[in-house]
Amino acid sequence: MKVLRNENFRGYTPFMEEMLDPSKQTKGDCKEGYYIGVEVAKDDPRATKRFFGPNVWPSADILPGWKQTMEKYHQEALSVGRRVARLIALALNLEADFFDKPETLEEPVAILRLLHYVDEISKPELGIYGAGAHSDYGLLTLLVTDEVSGLQICKNKDAELQIWEDVHPLRGAFIVNIGDMLERWTNGIFRSTLHRVLLFGQERYSVAYFFEPGPDCLVECLPTCHSESNPPKHFPVKYGDYLAQRYKDTHSDLNSSY
Repeated sequence: MKVLRNENFRGYTPFMEEMLDPSKQTKGDCKEGYYIGVEVAKDDPRATKRFFGPNVWPSADILPGWKQTMEKYHQEALSVGRRVARLIALALNLEADFFDKPETLEEPVAILRLLHYVDEISKPELGIYGAGAHSDYGLLTLLVTDEVSGLQICKNKDAELQIWEDVHPLRGAFIVNIGDMLERWTNGIFRSTLHRVLLFGQERYSVAYFFEPGPDCLVECLPTCHSESNPPKHFPVKYGDYLAQRYKDTHSDLNSSY
C-alpha cells in the first residue's frame, strides 16, 4: 500500500479496485495488480504526457533484484511487441516499419501488469468474476499465465447469445490478444478479443504486457483497410484520450476530470 498506483498508472492496485464490466458486475474484479511502464525520468520532457513518468518501486530491501528483473522483462517484451507489429504491418500490405514512428510505437504506452487472483469461486449469475468481460485497449497484449485455468474468450462478441471458450495455459508460450485500437486501425480486419477470467477456488497469477500506441497517436483507418465499398467504420481518435476514458470507466478511484 506504500506504492499505490499513481496518476500515470505506476504501482500497486488493490483488490476489487478495477471493474472491467460494470454493466454485469456487482463488485470489482477479484484481483490485485502492479503497473510498470516505460521508465521516464521526472525531468524528461516526455514526463509531462499522460501515462509517462518514472515507475514506482518497492524498497530493494524488501524485494532485492526485483526492479532489475521487471525492467529486463519489460524491455524484452517491448522487443517482441515491435516484432509482432512488423508482422501485422506486412499482413496488411503495408511497409514492415509502418508502425515504427515516434507517435505510434517508437514511444509506446507499454504497460506491464502483474496480476494475482484470489482463491474465490466466480459466480457469473451474481455478477462476481475474477475479471469482468472486456477487450484490451491498445494494439496487442502479450500474456503469460501460471498453470491454473480461468481465462475464457468469446469469438462471437457481437452476438446476442455469447459463447465462451476456455483458454488452457501453455507453458513457454504467449497468449496474444488483439486490442481495440488494432480493430479500429484495420477497420475490423483484425478484431479485438473479448475475454474474462472465472475463478474456481484457486489462486491464479498472470503477467500481461499491453503494447499500445503513444498518447498523441491519431488512430484512423489504415490506407489498405478501406475502399469505396468498405468505408471506415470508426471515427479517428487520439489514443491518449481514448485510454484515459477507458481507465476512468473501469477504475473506481479516478475522478471525472482525469
